[in-house]
Amino acid sequence: MLMWLRRSSLRRTLIIQLLACQIGVLLLAAVLLLAFIVNAGLGGVVVDPQVAEIAARAIARNPDGSLKFDETEEVAELRQSVPDLWFVARDEHGNMISHGPVPEIYRAFGANLDKVAFADIRDAVPPYSLAAVVRRASGPAGEFNILAGGRMFSIAYVVLVLSNLLMIPFVIVLVLITVVSIPWIVGRSLASLSMVAQRARAIDIDRRGDRLPEAGVPAEVQPLVQAVNGALHRLDEGYERQQRFMLDAAHELRTPIAILQTRLETMADGALRNRLLADAGRIAGLAEQMLDLQRLDHARTAFASIDLVPLCRQVAADLAPLAIADGYELSFEAEQRSVIVAGDPGALERAVVNLVQNAIEHGGQRGAILVRVAVDRVIEVTDEGPGIPQEERERIFEPFHRLQPRDRGAGLGLNLVREIVARHGGHVSVADAPRGGACFRIVL
Repeated sequence: MLMWLRRSSLRRTLIIQLLACQIGVLLLAAVLLLAFIVNAGLGGVVVDPQVAEIAARAIARNPDGSLKFDETEEVAELRQSVPDLWFVARDEHGNMISHGPVPEIYRAFGANLDKVAFADIRDAVPPYSLAAVVRRASGPAGEFNILAGGRMFSIAYVVLVLSNLLMIPFVIVLVLITVVSIPWIVGRSLASLSMVAQRARAIDIDRRGDRLPEAGVPAEVQPLVQAVNGALHRLDEGYERQQRFMLDAAHELRTPIAILQTRLETMADGALRNRLLADAGRIAGLAEQMLDLQRLDHARTAFASIDLVPLCRQVAADLAPLAIADGYELSFEAEQRSVIVAGDPGALERAVVNLVQNAIEHGGQRGAILVRVAVDRVIEVTDEGPGIPQEERERIFEPFHRLQPRDRGAGLGLNLVREIVARHGGHVSVADAPRGGACFRIVL
């Protein structure tokens, strides 16, 4: 709830502004109504109708049926604020009773009270001595038509109270309608934006060419969607130019590298020749890794059924001489005879080769390297080297990132592994090996 209040929400803004507008309109209407009453001459004072009810409860009957007045507690309390309290009452049998200083103009009116049951008589001239009220009220002596004067209040006050009593439920109903309907209306109106946001979340580097839909988007938001689509188009073009440049550069490098290696091999044996051949091999490996990345990015080969056990066994067999030459023991294990996955056999083979070569390069030239195929389509390559620091275990998969400068490799091998595994819907991670060192784990 607090997060909803902190964020700049179009829905919340519309609700608040509409509620403020509605309440403002109602208040303005109440003020205009009151001004109309005052200007139309509907002002003045009226007598409190409760005076007639209090008078009816103060009338009693004598044994002979005649009417008499009893000073009740209500009358005494009312008389404290209205000393000149008066009334004239008539029952259904024509019996009449009066009390207090009845104005001269009303003394003869009592004979006709049976014809009037409701009236509010206003006196527009102060001190409002002629203001009176006619009501039908009942008491211990029966029902009476009562003409009474007494406690008075302003008509403007009455109108204001009544208008507030009418306006408050109306405002509550409007608030409830607004709170319920506005989110629904806004939600329906902005449904297309939710679809645009969903499409935007699906755009990544592997789905270039996707654009945000403009159909059904509100006209106010279309410029933003068009600007984002334009930015995506420019990014795609820039990425394609960069990829073409890298691919062309890698292709162009292969020929001069091959020529250089051929010429170096014709040199006389010696330290310089071996050093130059190692440097040329490093350049050739970098070019091949760049080509692998480009082939992986552009290839859309249909996946085939692959058995990971013979694939990893063959990689271990091919790289065993290289590992032994560098002082390692290379072994292979499989928890099952066959572990079938769907994928690109060439790409997965390159991923495992890169992990084994990484173990050979960084394993400290000692201990054992194990290639292991576990159940649930898992491939592990472990070594007994210094391991990978915790803070570096994500960064080592970035292109050209190295833990420490070395005279071999280009820092693309682990990035290529991550790209291949991601293309197969899996992930690669690194942890501590049981005997120390690093354990690279591919889960497909």
